[in-house]
Amino acid sequence: MQEQAQHGPAGEPPEPGAPVPENAPDEAPRPTSAGGAAPNAPASPPTTGPFEPEEPEKPEWRGVERALLSMRRMVLLTTMGVLTLATALPLALPLGPAWALFALPWPAVAAWGWYALGRNWRSWRYAERADDLLISRGVLWRETTVVPYGRMQLVEVTSGPVERRYGLARLQLHTAAATTDAAVPGLVPAEAERLRDRLTELGEARSAGL
Repeated sequence: MQEQAQHGPAGEPPEPGAPVPENAPDEAPRPTSAGGAAPNAPASPPTTGPFEPEEPEKPEWRGVERALLSMRRMVLLTTMGVLTLATALPLALPLGPAWALFALPWPAVAAWGWYALGRNWRSWRYAERADDLLISRGVLWRETTVVPYGRMQLVEVTSGPVERRYGLARLQLHTAAATTDAAVPGLVPAEAERLRDRLTELGEARSAGL
């Protein structure tokens, strides 16, 4: 009863002059990490998602004209036909027709070359990007050449007699390093001239910015 009179009922402050217990807390307990963050705790910095690199530029590939395939097959058949006659006639005339069979390898080479030229023609393609030109070709061993616009020194368009017969032109690229020279055959003259003018303009602009 005496202790209750000193401290008053539960939940009420003690009377004036009443002794304060030594173990009384000075302030309300601070919440721990189990019950929440403590007051005045520094706010955690906002978290961001994982770094996503920019997607590389996807080249827009273009193929060469089908007339290039027709021209090369014509050259192949003409060459193999001449070799067949040059092998068969000298053997067949003095020795007999049976000796003309020794000329059969040339038609076999022509048949294989007809198929191989078709695959090689389909492998040729080129793509214009913002900073360079890509040229890809090859079947068993694929090769892709990257020609930076700033490295090009000369761009020319050539067209031989056989190419003119089929309405074709060839784009030849010359760079500072001879090992990176490249060419794009089987283009119509209008496309070859457009590429020549555009690549020359881009090459001059990139060289001026270096």
